[in-house]
Amino acid sequence: MKAILIGIVASMFFAVTFILNRSMELSGGSWLWSSSLRFFFMVPFLLLIVWMRGNLKQLFHEMRSNPVPWFLWSFTGFVLFYGPITFAAAYGPGWLVAGTWQLTIIAGVLLGPFFYKIVQGKKVRERIPLRGLLISIVIFAGVLLIQTQQNSGLTLSMILYGILPVAIASFAYPLGNRKMMEVCGGRLDTFQRVFGMTLATIPVWLLVAARGYVTVGAPSQDQVIQTFIVAISSGVIATTLFFVATDMVRNSHQKLAAVEATQSTQVLFVLIGEVILLSTPLPNGVGMFGLFIIIVGMLLHSFFTQKRVKPKQLAA
Repeated sequence: MKAILIGIVASMFFAVTFILNRSMELSGGSWLWSSSLRFFFMVPFLLLIVWMRGNLKQLFHEMRSNPVPWFLWSFTGFVLFYGPITFAAAYGPGWLVAGTWQLTIIAGVLLGPFFYKIVQGKKVRERIPLRGLLISIVIFAGVLLIQTQQNSGLTLSMILYGILPVAIASFAYPLGNRKMMEVCGGRLDTFQRVFGMTLATIPVWLLVAARGYVTVGAPSQDQVIQTFIVAISSGVIATTLFFVATDMVRNSHQKLAAVEATQSTQVLFVLIGEVILLSTPLPNGVGMFGLFIIIVGMLLHSFFTQKRVKPKQLAA
């Protein structure tokens, strides 16, 4: 239950991403700067934290020993996650993007067969938990319902540029996170892992920033300030909290899926924030019902995970 609560708190800080990314798009800021600046700003804060904890040497040793996996899964978990998220912000309100992002809940369940567990000294492929999949489908139904608000103006370009990129990101984020936990093997703490993944992707973000400078020029002062806020709130605080929560349950893909399901609460936080800060209209009745289904699905995920775990804890 503790990991689930931490996941919910992380989702509150993650919500800042969707609100401010939409704000920057509305004011003419480019997604190329919104995405790259976030990771540039994260570096000094994470560097300071890891250095003060005396863990820099160990991190660099781990990265040098496995450079290809570090880059591959960091690219998957950070670049293929955040690039599409910021790109999609130009094609719909933040709560709509955040709602589509809940596909990550289904992704978390479906990713099981990509991983193995050790049973009596043998590697056994993880299975897709049917109960978790059914609950995730309920959540997905809620995602589809909130999309109906845009039905009248839904075009092929909106699907390709607004929904499809978020769908890609929703699978890339948990896949990159889980694979990096495998690569680290419990040898690094959460701060080391987040900092290492950030460092591994900096060359890519430099290319993205260069593309931004060539195409739209330097970012505005407002975009720099808002991206700085996103970097602290979402990049440092939320990512660290979320990785702490997933680290706590890294040995169980069912529990991981339940923690990842807490991200469904982002939709509520984003909706409240956009209504207050950006004067975004509330979803229609069907959209609100979809939001309700998403939250109920998340609660079911948490309830059944706790129910299944409790007997094992008592037996121990």
